[in-house]
This record gives sequence, C-alpha cells and structure tokens, in this order.
Amino acid sequence: MSEIFLVDTNIFITPYEQYYPFDLAQNFWIQFGAYIEKGEIAVLDMVRDEVLKGKDDLSKWLKGLNCGCLIEHQEVVPEYAAILQYIQNNDCYRQSAVTEWSRATVADAWLIAAAKKRGYTLVTFEKFNQGVNAKNKSKTASIPNIAADFNVKTVDLFYMMRTLNIKLYGEN
Repeated sequence: MSEIFLVDTNIFITPYEQYYPFDLAQNFWIQFGAYIEKGEIAVLDMVRDEVLKGKDDLSKWLKGLNCGCLIEHQEVVPEYAAILQYIQNNDCYRQSAVTEWSRATVADAWLIAAAKKRGYTLVTFEKFNQGVNAKNKSKTASIPNIAADFNVKTVDLFYMMRTLNIKLYGEN
C-alpha cells in the first residue's frame, strides 16, 4: 500500500495565504485537489469544517471537491481519549496543554488518533519541540511530539509534494 497522507488545517491555510495563491499557483491546487478526490490525501471532518468556515477562494475550492477519504472524527474516539489521557499523565505538559487540546474546535488530538488508527502519515507545518521535559513543562502540546509518542509519522507539505510528485509548474 502506498503512503496516504492526512492533512492538518495549516496545510490548506498556510499555502493559500503565504505560498501558493490560486492566481499564481493554480497547478498546485489542481494536483492537490486531485489527490484529495482520489483518497491519497485524507481529510478529517473537523479540518474540512474549519476550512469551510472561511468565506474565501480556499473554502470555495474545498467545497467543490469530492473527498475520496473523509474521516469522521467520531470514528476514533478511543484513540482520541488515549491521547488526551497521555498528555494529562505526562510530566512534560502543564494542564493548559490538555485543556487546549480538549476544546471542541481543536483537531490536533483527533488528527493523531485518525492517523494512528488508519496508519496514515500526518502532514503539518508544526515542528517538533526539542525542549519539552519534566523540568521545563510545556504549556502547549505539539502535533509532532505527541504523534511520535504514538508512533505516527509526521511530515511537512514539501515532503508530501515530493512523494506525490506535485509540481508547481510544467506537466503533472
């Protein structure tokens, strides 16, 4: 089986706002959308809903796609609960980390849970926090840190683009 990617919300918003506007990088969005429709890029329902809240070209683009692999977050409740319990019991995190990830609108723990259950690679712009330890408790949890503790592979957008051969120019 080939690698299937599960994307964080920032994988939609950051390229749209900073790197690849629709008018300059149309090829990126065409290919990205095609992989979503084929199911090689999976989307969590909470991530989709967050993007669709925007009243912009990005939300219109995503709304026009037929997601080949849309994951309902309710499918991974046991895995989600285990992740929150892990953060709660981990001496490296303050209570604020659990509180933040427990909020109904925060998809981070749900993303890790879904990637863990399905064996997907999680794509995010978040970076691993090297400084997390019991003497220097973190107020926030980072997707790469918690994902690593659950044996979930995390990569950035550019790794996914290279793996799927998404090009900004030329032939697809």
